[in-house]
Parts: sequence; C-alpha cells; structure tokens
Amino acid sequence: MRFRIRPVETTFYKLFSEAAEHLVHGSNLLALMLHTDADRKDIGDQMREAEHEADETTHKIVRRVNSTFITPFDREDIYRLAGSLDDVMDYMEEAVDLINLYGIGELPFELAAQVEVLQRATQLTADAMPGLRTMKNLEEYWIEINRLENQGDRIYRRILADLFSGNYKTIEVLKLKDVVVSLEHAIDSLESVANTVEQIAVKES
Repeated sequence: MRFRIRPVETTFYKLFSEAAEHLVHGSNLLALMLHTDADRKDIGDQMREAEHEADETTHKIVRRVNSTFITPFDREDIYRLAGSLDDVMDYMEEAVDLINLYGIGELPFELAAQVEVLQRATQLTADAMPGLRTMKNLEEYWIEINRLENQGDRIYRRILADLFSGNYKTIEVLKLKDVVVSLEHAIDSLESVANTVEQIAVKES
C-alpha cells in the first residue's frame, strides 16, 4: 500500500480555478466579437487585459511551485497544467487581435460554432478545477472535453473547406485562416489541459 503526504496548503487549487475562470471570461469576449454591432476595439482591449491577468495567475503558480517544498502533485504536472491553461488564453487573445489587426469585416458563420465549443469547454474546465483537490468525479470532464475537441476538429475542417471553395478572395482566405487556426489551437490546448488532469488523477489514484 502506498502512502502519500498531502499538504494542507490549498493555494494551488485556488490558482488553477482562477486560471480556468480567466478562460471562461476570454471565451465570452470571443463570442462578443461575433456580434455585428460589436465594438471590436474595446473587446480587443478587454481581451488583452484578460490575457495579462491570466499571465499573472500563471506566474503565481510558477512562483508557488518554486517556493513550496511539498506540492499537491508532481511539479512537472503543475508546470504542464499551468502552461496549457495559459496557452488557451494566448490563442484566444491571438484570434481577437488578428481580427482587429487584419481589419476583418464579416466573419464566417461557422466561426460561431468554433467559439461555442470553446465556451462549453472552458466552462467545463472551470467546473472541473475544484475537483483537483480530491481527484474524484473527473472522468466525465476529460471524456467530454475529448468529445468537444473532436467536434472542434470537424468544424475546423468545414471552415477550411468553405474558405477554399472559391467564395472568398485570396487575401480574405489568408486572414480568416489565421483566425480559425488560432481558435483550433485554443481548443487543442483545452484538450491538453484535460489530458494532464487525467494523468494527474491516474498517478494520484
């Protein structure tokens, strides 16, 4: 029988929940970008601020790891989980920034489906983070995230097929493809978060 010394210190759990809540906020800002009457510059400013706040949470996690003798689970897993959470926000911020930098007008209808996947996956991730404390009842989370990632892949391929259908000018294809790829990377990073949670749960079981 294995015995584990579990530290009472709960800061890591709070910080991971905080990081995930940043992602929920970011995905909601992304959704606002799709509105025809959206103030995209203002949303871009809000997203940039949200990304800075997410970065600060990531830095807090790293500093905490470096100053804590006994961590709740392996240090490598903490770094990996924090990094994947941070990647999600970076890619979402990138998508918003590209829309503004490129001066993109109308966005493809299917882009809304990509953002909906992100909203659902970020909320599931935020709901799951408190479960790191006990490592219980997390299996449904990573299974659902995997399903959403597969759904995101299908949406991504449909958007690419539409972009290359001849209905768009070449320059529009290049601009929109960059945005769509950033959103796909954000969804992939959410799956990386779920995979890391699964690996941690297996180790701790």
